Amino acid sequence: MLSIDELKFDEKGLIPAVVVDAITKKVLTVAYMNKESLQVSMEKGLTCFYSRSRKSLWLKGETSGNYQHIVSITADCDKDALVVMVEKDGPACHKGTDSCFTNPVWESEDKQEFSLQGLYDMLVGRNENRPEGSYTTYLFEKGIDKILKKVGEECTEVIIAGKADDKKETVYELADLAYHAMVLMVQMGITVEDVHKELASRHIIDHKVKQEKMTK
Repeated sequence: MLSIDELKFDEKGLIPAVVVDAITKKVLTVAYMNKESLQVSMEKGLTCFYSRSRKSLWLKGETSGNYQHIVSITADCDKDALVVMVEKDGPACHKGTDSCFTNPVWESEDKQEFSLQGLYDMLVGRNENRPEGSYTTYLFEKGIDKILKKVGEECTEVIIAGKADDKKETVYELADLAYHAMVLMVQMGITVEDVHKELASRHIIDHKVKQEKMTK
């Protein structure tokens, strides 16, 4: 682990901090820290920045309630920039948006960004708008019983492909299962963050169990 003294702050005593959502991996904002705000961030486990306009520290969420709980802080190879992974309580931008980065400048025509959160958001949109001819619309219109039936069918397909030791087919069926599982999530109001937090809690428990076994 690096110490704060090993980091390279600029001539004004600042270092840029790129804040990233630990769940969605979306860039939330770019702010600045000085040694004091970084120390506060590490002590509290919450992002604390240095305001260049007000020339003072500000704890994100102190007035809005939109705290950012720090998962990790990593310096780049030159030690003059930080990536701060966080789990957030609310919008990151002062304008009320999830991220400060909401204005597209350029986008490739033949490459598309993909994420589980992006897929989830698309499914939410399908549920709200119900576009005609969409398979996802069909599932939502049929309701929970149909969705659960499809989840069960895809589980079986995964088992069959895995038992046959067919990697390509297993990947294909796992993708189908993941899609239908996320349709179920939307139907039941379960978010990607809900599942992420549950998995994270199990990781912590598993880590503790391993530590206990090592000390026996």
